[in-house]
Amino acid sequence: MSKRSKKQVTFGLQFSLTDCRKKTLGVMSYACCGVTLRFEPGSEMKASVFGKHPSQFGFCGNTSDYCGVGCQQGPCFAPPPANGVSVAEIVTQEFFNGIISQAASSCAGNRFYSRGAFLEALDSYSRFGRVGSTDDSRREIAAFFAHVTHETGHFCYIEEIDGASKDYCDENATQYPCNPNKGYYGRGPIQLSWNFNYGPAGTAIGFDGLNAPETVATDPVISFKTALWYWTNRVQPVISQGFGATIRAINGALECDGANTATVQARVRYYTDYCRQLGVDPGNNLTC
Repeated sequence: MSKRSKKQVTFGLQFSLTDCRKKTLGVMSYACCGVTLRFEPGSEMKASVFGKHPSQFGFCGNTSDYCGVGCQQGPCFAPPPANGVSVAEIVTQEFFNGIISQAASSCAGNRFYSRGAFLEALDSYSRFGRVGSTDDSRREIAAFFAHVTHETGHFCYIEEIDGASKDYCDENATQYPCNPNKGYYGRGPIQLSWNFNYGPAGTAIGFDGLNAPETVATDPVISFKTALWYWTNRVQPVISQGFGATIRAINGALECDGANTATVQARVRYYTDYCRQLGVDPGNNLTC
């Protein structure tokens, strides 16, 4: 999602979302990112939402861009009911092996990723692949593994190539301060990147994402959990818009709108192949 200008209503003051959570002033109340706050020195803040919500980047609004994918206050919309689909019956050992067997035998991922680790991680994400019709479930599963295939080279890579040399610290995401001795480059099935993803993923899953991001590359179950966390929070809310919307949610800034048509087409090829294997029509709006 593209960053948007902040719109904050205060009483002569401007604070970021993080400032609102941390500052201790005299007794007063003011509005920040759609939250009315009132606090006294030494006491905890009390907040009440009055219509706007902080997006994953801390900007404020009340449309789906703010209230949907990555909303920092949690889901703002009631989720649709889960269906009775068994993901394990769709993601068979044969299907999984059909992906990982295409990686070279020397790949580290061959000894790291497994269907068992995926299914164990899946126990914590009961809505993955279980929203909408049976065909919707199959399309979502095909989409997830299409992106995983592209990001990891058929489960070859655990970590991003030359990732340690790249800066994935967004200092503007002050609620997720970077550890200067750690790198937040791509790791795991979805290649989780950036401090503003490692921080909340670690909190949700139960590991120190900011101080021990390498856990994503050493624990295969946690690794799959980060992929499913990212998917259910950032991608699943837009999947009804077509596969192209999932590309935009994962790497839109670098691939969509003509930025890299070759990688978009590569993802689409994986997706349509997996849809074929799972016996479902891929639907419309495949590119971005």
